[in-house]
Amino acid sequence: MSLLFGYLFIFGARILDVSMGTIRMLMLMRGQKYYAAFIGFFEVIIFIVVLGIVVNELENPINLIMYGLGFATGNIVGGWLEEKLAVGFLNVQIISKNHSKTLTEVLRESGYGVTVIDSHGWEGERDILNLQIKRKDLADVQKIIASTDANAYVTIFDTRKALGGYFKQQSKKK
Repeated sequence: MSLLFGYLFIFGARILDVSMGTIRMLMLMRGQKYYAAFIGFFEVIIFIVVLGIVVNELENPINLIMYGLGFATGNIVGGWLEEKLAVGFLNVQIISKNHSKTLTEVLRESGYGVTVIDSHGWEGERDILNLQIKRKDLADVQKIIASTDANAYVTIFDTRKALGGYFKQQSKKK
């Protein structure tokens, strides 16, 4: 039973430290260096403890396999956590051939700030709709775009930091 616990410990600890590494990198990219440092402190301790166990028992190939499986699974779990946390902001740019005014109205009615920019492209004049949104609002914005103009050209960029401006207000629960 002790051997099985050791394998599960290596596997679980690697999932934890790799997931923490994903979140730490996310925090750094979002300019939250103090959160990143806090997470990194625990991440590296877990990493060193597990690495020490594996290196001290290199004759046990199952330890290596569990270490590798934990790393791979940690990447999946870290990516899933990153999506669920949805920390930060996004810049969404939308170019619609025929529906930019309707799309602007629907987005604004839904509480999003929309900046309309005149542009000139290969096929003539178009409006570029520019939105700064919270990452957690992306699915809602995508649904609005798809239902208003399924053929719109949409680009989405990570925003490191946003200062000022207008963001959709969260409705307060009563």
